[in-house]
Amino acid sequence: MTSATTPQPFRPDDKQFLRDSHVPYWLVLINTLLAISYFVIIAFWLPYSSGWLFTVLVIGQLYFLWQSLTFLYTVYGKKVHHYKNASFTPPVDIFITVAGEPIETVRGTVLATKAMVYPNFSITILNDGYVAGKDNWQDIERLAYECGISCITRKTPGGAKAGNINNGLRHTHAPFIVVFDADYQPHTDFLTQTMPYCADPNVAYIQTPQFYYNAGLSFITRVAWAQQQLFYGPIVRGKDRLNATTLCGTNMVIRRSALEKIGGMCEESIAEDLATGMFLHQQGWKSIYVPKVLAEGLAPEDFFSYYKQQHRWARGALDIIFRYNLVFCRGLTFRQRILYLSSVSYFLSGIIVIAFALIPLIYLFFGIVPFDVATMTLALIFLPYIITTLYTIQRASNYSFTFGSLAFSISMFNIHLSALASALLRHKSVFAVTSKKALNGNFLYLALPQILYITLAAIAIVVGISREGLSPSIMNNIAWTTIYVSVFIPFIYAAAPAQRRSAINWFKQPFRRWSNRPRRRIQIVHGAPNPSASFASTDQGGRGPHSNS
Repeated sequence: MTSATTPQPFRPDDKQFLRDSHVPYWLVLINTLLAISYFVIIAFWLPYSSGWLFTVLVIGQLYFLWQSLTFLYTVYGKKVHHYKNASFTPPVDIFITVAGEPIETVRGTVLATKAMVYPNFSITILNDGYVAGKDNWQDIERLAYECGISCITRKTPGGAKAGNINNGLRHTHAPFIVVFDADYQPHTDFLTQTMPYCADPNVAYIQTPQFYYNAGLSFITRVAWAQQQLFYGPIVRGKDRLNATTLCGTNMVIRRSALEKIGGMCEESIAEDLATGMFLHQQGWKSIYVPKVLAEGLAPEDFFSYYKQQHRWARGALDIIFRYNLVFCRGLTFRQRILYLSSVSYFLSGIIVIAFALIPLIYLFFGIVPFDVATMTLALIFLPYIITTLYTIQRASNYSFTFGSLAFSISMFNIHLSALASALLRHKSVFAVTSKKALNGNFLYLALPQILYITLAAIAIVVGISREGLSPSIMNNIAWTTIYVSVFIPFIYAAAPAQRRSAINWFKQPFRRWSNRPRRRIQIVHGAPNPSASFASTDQGGRGPHSNS
């Protein structure tokens, strides 16, 4: 009785985002034409008003055109089929990288790894707790002893996670290695699903998705998971088609000989996985993405951990831009170069987002606009482009892309700006492991730019209306401002302490009760059943032509 009424924790669908969602040719073509047309009209047809503001706008639109076209290039195309041989079962060294994670988290991963079905593999914990100054490094050694597996504890620091893996390489010998982060528990068939692809001697590595089994725990975990779905769904699948799969640091198989030829995992970048994969591609090696959930891990559960994780990813990606010169570096094919540039340049979006968000405020405060155009004309140009783009994203992601994911992607401009400043100034970045336990606290200070924007927006609206009244231009810029405020609010909400989120949720309860209220079903009493009538019978306000209720 109890089990029947106890709500089960939400577990995300582990297949929907990985389904082959072929984006049709006509949609790619229309989206491409609309994106190019929108940019050409903005840049060359509309009469500009403020020269400097117009320049900012055109640069931003050029950036978005680049991102749109490379996204379409990535997601368009049919699924590729890679060679595999199910009888290929060479020895494998399994590395579980640990740097102070909770002992029970590591134990879960060790037990799941031991349960894998494969004829020849050995498990080693690569224990970085000592060099990272963690208190439980000896507990990890005892855990390895209890579980009957090896443990290599580094005593000489250097290279962060990459250095830890390279140290493991020096003490092991199998021709293939598999890396799991401390919280990623593999399924029993991880090796049987991945190793057959290694029968191709040109394959350097296999990557599988990162799946968050705790996605239902909080608002943060749900958003983090929504963002993962878009990346590990259409984007990495498209990269696989073009032999440019991103190496993601965990749930991966790497050929030892390939790794040794490039000197091991890259230790000079905190994006050690991305850089290592790129070096392997430069040497002509192949990569493969297996779109199956074969291991499950933890999403960051609190805003601070999420913020730090995103900053580290952004900092690492931008490091690739400034350190390795992707435009002129040797070895990459044209396709690989385009996809790597597209991936890392995404983290430059912070500049464009804040610039575009300030344009309507500049008008409301000072009456300055980038170009002179009627509101309806601009709407006729913009709406077809943005609607088609959003539809393409939804189609490519099997309709798994959410407003929360979009809102966070836009709201992270301050994270990207901070990472960009660190990359430009060559500030030394420390590889920090994402916390595996939720941290409580008030993290609103991390959302101060968004709070400041909303405050300025309120003042700007008052100033604008006082100057011009509710003119079409004022209403248009208020609408743009409202859009930015709307996408910033979820970010601020996530940064608020738990008590304040509870207060906000209390105010939301009446609406939730209303929206979740039982609805009377309409019975069909005569007439042949058909799909449209069945739909109408359960619709809130619709009554089918054959209903009598």
